[in-house]
Amino acid sequence: MNHTDALNLIRSTGVIAIMRAKSSDQLLAAAEAIRAGGVCAIEVTMTTPGALAVIEQATARRDEAVLFGAGTVLDPESARAAILAGAQFIVAPNLNLGVIELCRRYSIPVFPGAYTPTEIVTAWQAGADMVKVFPASVGGPAFIKALKAPLPQVELVPVGGVEIENTADWIRAGSAAVGVGSALVDQKLLDAADFAALTDRARRLIAEVKRGRARASV
Repeated sequence: MNHTDALNLIRSTGVIAIMRAKSSDQLLAAAEAIRAGGVCAIEVTMTTPGALAVIEQATARRDEAVLFGAGTVLDPESARAAILAGAQFIVAPNLNLGVIELCRRYSIPVFPGAYTPTEIVTAWQAGADMVKVFPASVGGPAFIKALKAPLPQVELVPVGGVEIENTADWIRAGSAAVGVGSALVDQKLLDAADFAALTDRARRLIAEVKRGRARASV
């Protein structure tokens, strides 16, 4: 899947699943479950033990309709290692211009973290495909709405504070997509192999994205 296709898949579904799995088997099983519910983009955080090995194994065995990316990427060295392991998009909690430059070089979608308007514009001008607003829980959906007023051209992805119940609010405020962690995939469900619950959560999230977009267009 090329750069444009990867971005369009994330835009169309509106959800990035943030996952900290213990193994590639667990990750792939969870990926299949949430894919059944309509969520196709999965961010494997670099704080996961053996994250690069997990990404490499997952991408080697993945369904072509599923995107595996790397998250919590703090520097260009980590970004390059993740890309070489097979990561199809890169997400960071911080703004590091070197990470953006490297991802542009390899034509990999990159979502750096920022919070203030100055940081967001700096990231966008440097070539960010979308900007991760983190920690979004501090300002809530109202903060996204306030940012979009002067910056309608910037695609924002709030992370932190996103739950199934408030997903429509984030989308209606102007978010291009949302990053969702334990509200979608938590370790208890993974350890219990309760994949039906993961599929149900994914379906509910996708439904809330659609509801938010429908209300935003009214």
